[in-house]
Amino acid sequence: MTWQEYTNQQAPPGFVDPLPKDDQQLSVGNVCIAALLLGSNVVLSLWLGLGLSTSLVVAAARCVLQLTVLGMVLNQIFMTENPVYIFGMTGVLGVLAAFEVSYWRAKRRFPGMFAGTLVSIMGCALAVALFGNRYSLNMTPAYTAVKFIPTIGMLFGNCMIGVSIGMGSVMDTLDTHRGRIETMLGFGASRWEVIRPIVVEALRAAMLPTITNMSITGLISIPGVMTGWILGGADVLQAARYQQIILFMISTSTASSTLLAVLFCASVLVDQVPMLRLDRLF
Repeated sequence: MTWQEYTNQQAPPGFVDPLPKDDQQLSVGNVCIAALLLGSNVVLSLWLGLGLSTSLVVAAARCVLQLTVLGMVLNQIFMTENPVYIFGMTGVLGVLAAFEVSYWRAKRRFPGMFAGTLVSIMGCALAVALFGNRYSLNMTPAYTAVKFIPTIGMLFGNCMIGVSIGMGSVMDTLDTHRGRIETMLGFGASRWEVIRPIVVEALRAAMLPTITNMSITGLISIPGVMTGWILGGADVLQAARYQQIILFMISTSTASSTLLAVLFCASVLVDQVPMLRLDRLF
């Protein structure tokens, strides 16, 4: 049984299914046609010698595989509404987000980076998602799968970007201004006096994409969540309100998770002595 069949069975009298009908269902062939557009990027990369053709193909393959598997898994979770499966899926997404930041995206790493990233992203995103789903989206319980999992997925994705930018900024700044920082420490500056401006600058850099996104939403671009609701047949004003709530949740979770991760990173690389410990980078 598919998720669409399940919702049709549970629907009250007079319910109009906003999902595409059978003659509008997208097939593998439709995806392949869209992939032809991506092929133009590969050709452009080869022509200009950008060296991105392999990365594009790998990224596209990962996209297809990951979304297909995710769709199959979510189809079952949405029908069961089992909290164990819901939070299990949340845990898997959180671990993957932390792994992406700590291993795939990071040019340099330090001891405990994965654990610190995981706690920062999972803790903040989970708290914001539960609060937002319960009180802003009026979901009872707050972990109702059909809303909670897509929401937490969006929060994880944005937290991942913010944390990655923030920690990268801290490591780069400490390395670039090593001499000045060691001089400050030598003259008796405290640990917080040294890391505070670095943390502030890292948080500012990490929040810039989120702030920019909120600024242009509805003016230059129609965001993905709102687009999805409109394509699904929902009321446009309801879609707009839902998008506003999601953007505010994204901003909050990104700021808080980035702050925690950046503080953790700075505290590892400037120890309690205090001493600059760039030897911990690898």
